[in-house]
Amino acid sequence: MATEAELATLATFAASWAVVHVAHNLADHVTGQTDWQADNKGAPTSHQIAAGANPHTGWPANLAHVGQYHATLLLLGSLAWLVLPLHWSAWGITTALLWSAATHAFLDRRWPVRWLLDHIGKKGFARLNAGGLNGIYLTDQALHSTALSVSAVLLATL
Repeated sequence: MATEAELATLATFAASWAVVHVAHNLADHVTGQTDWQADNKGAPTSHQIAAGANPHTGWPANLAHVGQYHATLLLLGSLAWLVLPLHWSAWGITTALLWSAATHAFLDRRWPVRWLLDHIGKKGFARLNAGGLNGIYLTDQALHSTALSVSAVLLATL
């Protein structure tokens, strides 16, 4: 039988996951990036690097997106904290946001997602771009959700 403290932690995790998931979808698709950021946040392609492009191209757009994205997370998280009995500590919030920012910036360079798919036998899925589906995008969103699950655990337990 779970203790009252364990139930509170589980409830805080569930509420935290709901908040970060909704905030993620709003930030990644509506409020958290401009067209310029979306077009330029990834690393240059191997062809562009071979043609002389700087491999760090894209970081300004990436970091601008991550900042704007996390402003949305902070706003929705603050609203949730004001109306829900969430037991979030300053350390938990800080750690969750730092983890989220670091993983989001890394994944949005695009090459890590393509590298992962290429190395787990999903090169065809990486190239999928038909019927409204895009394999890289779907994998990117799944990996962001996984990282945000860790953020929810950090919010609930620290």
